[in-house]
Amino acid sequence: MRLYVIGAKGQVARSLRQVAAAHPDVVMGFGSRPDVDLVKPDSVLAAVATFRPDVVINSAAYTAIDKAEQEAEYAFRVNRDGAKLVARAASDCGAPVIQVSTDYVFDGTKRGAYVETDPTRPLGTYGRSKLEGEIAVASANPRHVILRTSWVYAPFGNNFVRTILGAAGHGEPIAIVNDQTGCPTYALDIASAIIGIARKLMTWRPEYAGVTHAAGPEAVTWYEFACEIFKQAAKRGAPFCAVEPISTSEYPTSAPRPANSQLSTKRLQSVFDVSLPPLKDSLASCLDRLLEDRRWSKKESS
Repeated sequence: MRLYVIGAKGQVARSLRQVAAAHPDVVMGFGSRPDVDLVKPDSVLAAVATFRPDVVINSAAYTAIDKAEQEAEYAFRVNRDGAKLVARAASDCGAPVIQVSTDYVFDGTKRGAYVETDPTRPLGTYGRSKLEGEIAVASANPRHVILRTSWVYAPFGNNFVRTILGAAGHGEPIAIVNDQTGCPTYALDIASAIIGIARKLMTWRPEYAGVTHAAGPEAVTWYEFACEIFKQAAKRGAPFCAVEPISTSEYPTSAPRPANSQLSTKRLQSVFDVSLPPLKDSLASCLDRLLEDRRWSKKESS
């Protein structure tokens, strides 16, 4: 199975590389800047055509949520126009496309978990650009799977888990928002789900097309997530500190966040027979790797 991934340095792309290593039959190619750039159409079309993939995966995106409010034009060029370009390149090769999207397409006013058919109403530029990217992908390639995910974390990259553990080293209590709810999702779990879905796409069925939510099974607030991180970190002898709950109004940001972005994954399970592990298990795996990497770095520098 030949998989071509747009993006190479993000959390999902790096996770795909690592997970694919355990699948001998998977041949994976990666295209990233400067050679493959979503704002340079010829580079994308040529790279995909040369690789001749069975499935194309677009994990690249403009993800600077607050900065997007000042760089809206560029955010749309990447998240909408670039996504459409990838879907078209896949279609030209006769391949399905898997597009990674976000829970930020919702406004957060619903009680409970969002399902794929719920109305979308993004609050900020990032969410709008990703939603228009979903629409563009669907129009460019009828064999598309749009995977919306939520609160992605990994042992590498910029994410909440790494930020929180870094803050613990200062010893002071930290204040964390306690009125935004979402589903933390381990990037390596997303990668495993993507490879599982890609296998099914080798024999296309009409019900595969459309939006599917792929997120962790448990909903927590950022404060609750931080508490769980420190609870598990303490068991591993890592630094931890006190956490104080605050409201969103006490932590203003340039771009508004949805108060609730829980994602139902019933379609993921029923259509693709894929489910993601519990938060405690995935977080444990992430922390084990992250803390081991830190210990190794200290040994190397000593």
